[in-house]
Amino acid sequence: MAFPDTQTELQAVNQILASVGQAPVTTLEQTNPDVALAYNTLQQVSREVQSEGWTFNKEYNYPLTADANGEIIIPDNILQMDLSIDDVYNRNKDPIRREGKLYDRVAHSYIWEVGKTLYFDIMWLFEWNDLPPPIKDYITSRSAVIGSQRMVGDGQQYQFLQQQEAFTRAMALQYETEQGDYTFFGHPRGGNYYVSYKPYHALYR
Repeated sequence: MAFPDTQTELQAVNQILASVGQAPVTTLEQTNPDVALAYNTLQQVSREVQSEGWTFNKEYNYPLTADANGEIIIPDNILQMDLSIDDVYNRNKDPIRREGKLYDRVAHSYIWEVGKTLYFDIMWLFEWNDLPPPIKDYITSRSAVIGSQRMVGDGQQYQFLQQQEAFTRAMALQYETEQGDYTFFGHPRGGNYYVSYKPYHALYR
């Protein structure tokens, strides 16, 4: 589901600066040490938060094909990847990232079958504009907490910002549960057709 959102990285940085009593800026010019610190913190926290794994950045059975040398080059925007357990070909293989390529620890080799398409469960690292608004809010709030610790060191301010971080994380988790369509029935991915009982449906009768 798409959400209307116009928050930019500049606005997020200004929110971090405002939380520690700094004036807003009009550009992300790194010559300003406070701006550089806020921006670098935002980038760091964005990577950390996305590394937790959310519905929006996890993809299953994603195809990657070995090149003419039989090697699989790992894209830079992949945080984690593993061979999908749904593919029989993937059994008895233990892939890891090494030198930017996929290495099989069982075969002790970078070489896979030339032209072979393998299927992976992947966790992507997305740019700021591709993040859902609740995730942006959580990243910004968490960045403000870290920025406060690094730039100010005020205990009361730190505790106040932590409360805001807790709230935005709760909103991010609510977004995750709504988007993830989680169920304890064990339905396969994309195959959850169970619709829970809704009392108000009785009023239609």
